[in-house]
Amino acid sequence: MRKFLTELRGKTVMTNDGQILGAIENFVIDTSNGGIAHVLVTASEDVESRLFQTDASGRLVLPFKSMRAVKDVVVMDLGK
Repeated sequence: MRKFLTELRGKTVMTNDGQILGAIENFVIDTSNGGIAHVLVTASEDVESRLFQTDASGRLVLPFKSMRAVKDVVVMDLGK
């Protein structure tokens, strides 16, 4: 399945066990190979962001390779 990055912005992100993490805000590109390295997620209010890697703006930095499904929501397999 192919998607444009703009189609993913604003989508709700949840873990594979159903915890809502927040919404996709942006992506980090690996300039050495052109691939997507990370997904930047604006955390929902009930997420303990200190349990995740965050950027200077407080967004969750999730590995793109953990993205498992993209439908109405984006499911991330974070191995927690």
